[in-house]
Amino acid sequence: MKQTVDILGIPFYNVSQSTFVDELIEAAANQERRFVVTANPEIVMHTKQDMAFNHAVLQADYIVADGIGVVKAAKSIGKPLEGRVTGFDTMLGLLQKANEMKMSVYFVGAKPNVIKKLVKHVEQNYSDINIVGARDGYFLASEAEAVADDIFQSKADFIFLALGFPRQEKWISSYIEKFNKGIFIGVGGSFDVLSGCTKRAPEFWVKSNLEWLYRILSQPRRWRRALAIPKFVMAMKRQRKQR
Repeated sequence: MKQTVDILGIPFYNVSQSTFVDELIEAAANQERRFVVTANPEIVMHTKQDMAFNHAVLQADYIVADGIGVVKAAKSIGKPLEGRVTGFDTMLGLLQKANEMKMSVYFVGAKPNVIKKLVKHVEQNYSDINIVGARDGYFLASEAEAVADDIFQSKADFIFLALGFPRQEKWISSYIEKFNKGIFIGVGGSFDVLSGCTKRAPEFWVKSNLEWLYRILSQPRRWRRALAIPKFVMAMKRQRKQR
């Protein structure tokens, strides 16, 4: 039975990055189905105002701590997590091992030019991976089921969705019962980074747990999203008092 830590009603899986990748690889090798949510404070707070999103997130097999804020929150209530388990690093780890095992992937999301560059990057750097499908995220709600049908027909081992939250989690929640296999994971802006269209924070910022600040400084339009952080901190203070 997996150990979880409750943060504002969201059960975070207590696992290390490397162990988590190994678990997902094993599940895929066994032809199993998994739904993964990588959540930061912003996502946690959004579950409080969007009940459909809340339902989608809680339907996941695994919810992991993508943000350092979640890791610090767990420590503050005396139930520390092993560390961050990010969508980007999970995707990289899965691609590496999927390449070694000659497994299949399907990419959904991002802009048309980004998905093209992503496919080219994967073909060049993970030559033994079988890319069984790739499409941008600019499809209508009326086309969502057709996308699910195409993924089903592809029999992909890993399905990476870069549709941004809450769309990617709601999409997975809506269609995952269609499938009897496949690792479904929402990875937000990871396609932009892996394709080279957007730079990830330099190593110093990542190791200093300031990747979130780097994103705001490099993409000022994200400042509104950062407002979720102080709200998360206040909500955690209330949770500690209740304990």
